[in-house]
This record gives sequence, structure tokens and C-alpha cells, in this order.
Amino acid sequence: MPFYVKHGDIPGKRHIQLRDPNGKLRYEELLGREGFSDIYSNVYHIHPPTRVSKVGGLQPLEIKPGGRDAHRNRHMETFKFSPRGDFLSGRRVLVYNKDVIMSVAVPEKQADYFYRNAHAYELIFVHHGSGVLESFFGRLSFGPGDYIVIPGGTLYRLSYDQAVQPRFLIMEAMGEITPPKRYLNKHGQLLEHAPFCERDIRVPEPMAARDETGEFPIKVRVRQGLQDYTLAHHPFDVVGWDGYFYPWIFNIRDFMPITGKVHQPPPVHQTFDGPGFVICSFCPRLFDYHELAIPAPYAHSNVDSDELLYYVEGDFMSRTGISEGSITLHPAGWPHGPQPGKYEGSIGLKETLEYAVMLDTFGPLFVAADADEVDDPAYPYSWLEKNKK
Repeated sequence: MPFYVKHGDIPGKRHIQLRDPNGKLRYEELLGREGFSDIYSNVYHIHPPTRVSKVGGLQPLEIKPGGRDAHRNRHMETFKFSPRGDFLSGRRVLVYNKDVIMSVAVPEKQADYFYRNAHAYELIFVHHGSGVLESFFGRLSFGPGDYIVIPGGTLYRLSYDQAVQPRFLIMEAMGEITPPKRYLNKHGQLLEHAPFCERDIRVPEPMAARDETGEFPIKVRVRQGLQDYTLAHHPFDVVGWDGYFYPWIFNIRDFMPITGKVHQPPPVHQTFDGPGFVICSFCPRLFDYHELAIPAPYAHSNVDSDELLYYVEGDFMSRTGISEGSITLHPAGWPHGPQPGKYEGSIGLKETLEYAVMLDTFGPLFVAADADEVDDPAYPYSWLEKNKK
């Protein structure tokens, strides 16, 4: 959520000298978007941030296509994935297009390096587990239900408590992830009728600058793959910063659902805008209060959108055979809606206690090979009455 934040020791003006008590000069770095024409932060280092001691190899990364059997509705049971790798190496790509890559990670170990995605914003939804994200900008503690928004170009390290198996849902976006513009006034403040406000946003907490020299491995995600670097000093040697560019957290449980007299369509649940997609949060809420209301959604066919839903917890009101960590994909070109009995059965119900995360894209999604490993081939037939559960 880009609003102005300031931490630590900074000079009175940009681009002027900042020195420590002994007179040693600090080194300024600007991190910003769209050249010098969008949000940015000025960061002040003990050492020049350019001190690379080694340029290592480039590990090519290529998404292996899957889902070639049919254009169909899909159900992916992600809890069938066993723990693997760390928060980065353990990612399993499920769907992708030119705008966004969605993956899940069930890490079995901690990463022993720092990481930067050179091009993409990352949105990490924490399903299970807790931990800390450390970056140039400070510490962000996270836990279940947190959306962690990490601007592209942010150098960070993610650590987690492995007493509870961490599970992450990850979106990599080829552009900025923000609250919907319709929630904002002309000054960028969240409006009174928006379903969340600035009080719900957590920004990095200051941490002490690390003045350490040595060898510090960094992996940088570029379009071709992962590039290895070694920095000659600890990358978190920042004494202060200010600006609008930094990672931040919003928790799904702080989303305040908008309800109505009749069924409200998914845009009322929208939480984020991204390039070519939106993300919505389905949360516990009261149902419609018209005397003839049908709370379950009507069948719909969005000709411009592929719709993907990640089930977090609760009994999802329009689906059968869905479990925690399930993902349903309903591509454009075929209608979808409540399964047998759910439409009629919703009449007279007063509330739902579900949590789910929805990704709607405005370009077709491609299914990756990892998704085939956890595919439920019977799902397209779950609308037949004989399959009613």
C-alpha cells in the first residue's frame, strides 16, 4: 500500500551528504518504478550497494506445460504436494500467462541466500505457518492469512518457523500490485466505503543496520532464470530510508465484506489490482436479505476471464468435494456455477464462514505440468445430479 513511510537516519534533502558520527559518508540508492516517474524510496547504505565480489552462473528456468488433455474445469488438490526445497526452489507452478504466474510452495528447509525478483511483483499468501520477511526496509512478521506484497526489485530473505509446516500461495506479477483504484480518493487515501483501510496495512519495522563484510550469496530472478551473485558485504546495511516503495502486509481476516439485499458479484470481494488480473478475498459474511434471495451464485460464463479459486478454510457454500488447499480453475468458454443442491440449498441460509482467495485473469491461463500431478479428473462431471455428494 504505497503511502509515505520514513525510518532511521536520512538527510534533510534528497541527494545530499549523510555522514555517520565519525564523518564517514553514507551511500544513497534509489529504488523506483517506471524509470523516475512512479513510486520510489531512497535508501542509505553503510557500503556502496554495488560491491559485487562474484558473478556466478545462470540457472535457466522454464515452465513445463501441462493440461494438454482438454479445455475443461479443473480441481487441483495442492495438499497432495509433499514438502520440497525452500520458499523459492520448492515452488510448483500451477497456472501462468504473460501477466502472472501462480505457484504453491511447501518448503522443507530454510533458504541460505538472499533473493530479488528483478522484474515481478510478488504476492505471497500465507496459508499455514509464520515467520519473518527481512529486506532493505526492515522486518515484517507474518502469519496465517497474510498477503505479503513485495515490489519487484526488493532484495529480501524469508525465514519461517518449521514447527508448523509452512504453505504459501504465490503470484508473480509483471507489474505493480495495488488496491483497486476505485477504493482510493484522488490523494491515494483509501475511501470511507472501501472494505479495508490504512490501519490494516503493516509496513516494515526498523532493524539495526548490518555492518558486516564477507561473502553473501544472492539469487536474482530474471526472465531467463536465476542469476547467482555474491555481495562483499551484508545487503541489509541500511541506516535509513523513506518513500513509497517497500513491502507490506494485509491480512485476509481484516477484509470487511460488502453485502447486499440480493447476491453481490465477485468485484465486491476485490482486494488487489494487478496487470491483467484481479485478486479477491472471500470471507465470512452475512447472506443477502431479500425475502426471495438465493445466496448461492448464479451460473456465469465470463467471456473475458479465467477464474481460479484457492480454498483456505471453511465449508465453501457453492462447492462439493472441495478440501483445504484445493484450487478450482474455471476457464473462459464454458459456464460454471453452484454444484447440485447448492443453489436450492442456499435458500434461507443466513451466513457463510468460508475463506478463499480468487485470481481472475483477463487473458487465458495455461496449465503447468505440476498441476497435472494433483489434478482431479472427475471434477468436470461434478455438476451431474448423480454425482451429488
